Amino acid sequence: MVIFYYAVALIVVILDQLAKWLVLKGMALGESIEVIPGFFFLTSTRNTGAAFSILEGQMWLFYLITLVVIAGILYYIQKYAKNRTLLGTSLGLILGGAIGNFIDRLFRGEVVDFVHLRFGSYDFAIFNVADASLTIGVVLLLISMLLEDRKTKEKTDGKNGSHHS
Repeated sequence: MVIFYYAVALIVVILDQLAKWLVLKGMALGESIEVIPGFFFLTSTRNTGAAFSILEGQMWLFYLITLVVIAGILYYIQKYAKNRTLLGTSLGLILGGAIGNFIDRLFRGEVVDFVHLRFGSYDFAIFNVADASLTIGVVLLLISMLLEDRKTKEKTDGKNGSHHS
């Protein structure tokens, strides 16, 4: 089952890098293409910081943090995710997203962003496939942790003879 989680990560990396390559080859920096009128645009931008341009220009810090995160995820997948599909899938999505943006930072010195959503007059931060994968992975990880916590409480309550309604 562990191989499935690595396959999820690999698929994310391939989709992310392919989408970024298409943006780099097909769009000028700053160009925007309206896909769904007033809502979804492809906008070619670059980001030298983290999410929402935090810590812009601190590449050495991103290399270090990303390598630590990747090592931690690999450890968790091997040690804890073997028969826990939701946990493993969430970690695979996080791993793929982390590697996708790491490749950009390593080879381009910046991250290619292009998914641009508008909600009325509000412009959401422009992001990419790796960012979306990281976000979905973190949400699934939180759900996995909540479900695991609930199971643990139910087992504990069952052993103590307590019943909660």
